Amino acid sequence: MTSERLPIIDTHVHLWDLEQVRLPWLHGEATAPIRRSFRLDDYREAAAGLNVARAVYLEVNVDPADQRREAAFAIDLCRRDDNPIAAAVIGGSPLEASFAGYVEAFAGDPCVKGVRTVLHDPDRPPGMCLAPQFVENMRVLGRLGLHFELCLRPGEVGDGVRLAGRCPGTRFVIDHCGNMPVWGADEALRAQWTTAIRAAAGLENVVCKISGIVVTARSSIWFADDLAPVVDLCFDAFGEDRCFFGGDWPVCTLRSSLGNWVGALEHIVRGRSPAFQRKLFHDNAARFYRLLARDPAV
Repeated sequence: MTSERLPIIDTHVHLWDLEQVRLPWLHGEATAPIRRSFRLDDYREAAAGLNVARAVYLEVNVDPADQRREAAFAIDLCRRDDNPIAAAVIGGSPLEASFAGYVEAFAGDPCVKGVRTVLHDPDRPPGMCLAPQFVENMRVLGRLGLHFELCLRPGEVGDGVRLAGRCPGTRFVIDHCGNMPVWGADEALRAQWTTAIRAAAGLENVVCKISGIVVTARSSIWFADDLAPVVDLCFDAFGEDRCFFGGDWPVCTLRSSLGNWVGALEHIVRGRSPAFQRKLFHDNAARFYRLLARDPAV
């Protein structure tokens, strides 16, 4: 690491032990390179030299039967002082009537900041997040002081906008810039995504996580400028106070090392102000996730 590199809060770290939890999505040729366990030591190695001060554990889309086990694992990481994980976003099933009782059990824990349910899995149809039970459970999150992270298909960001509009008391994060591919997407999809991102930015209870999009690159050979149009549109829509960085490790390794992704984003924002860059990589995340004061380095 160099003295010029800003401290980073990585708001999107996945860890999993395949001997402890089941990941139904981790099959097929596309995910073969990450079909193994990824533990703290692996993350430390990946983040070496990046000046990661703190990090947020993001749920890994486990089998629903394993959600409580995963949450307990994440909370234990947060409570320990031997790693940078300072907050957790746990998994849950908002289509279930039992969801309210489930999250209430975690709401008093300062380590738990929010919930995520991946909405782009093949068995999760468009509009699922607008079902009445889902909407009511999002309102429950707001009443409990928890947020929800939206991980959905780019053509369905508008569904997330409608959900957030119906739940003004709940904060929402659009993960991975709304999963807009950085290449190969048709113009109609790009226009639909652009309109939805701008609409989301018009809602005070929505922020944007600059993460994940590197996995939509054409191959392992890509350039920062390939990612810039998607990233810059999110910056311009949400502004400097409502965007923050996420590594999406180890999923990012399907196309990029964590270090190369960080370096690409540093390149993209090199012409923006020092204040903008510090907010993107650190300050906005510290505020949004209400992180604990400790700052252990990786």
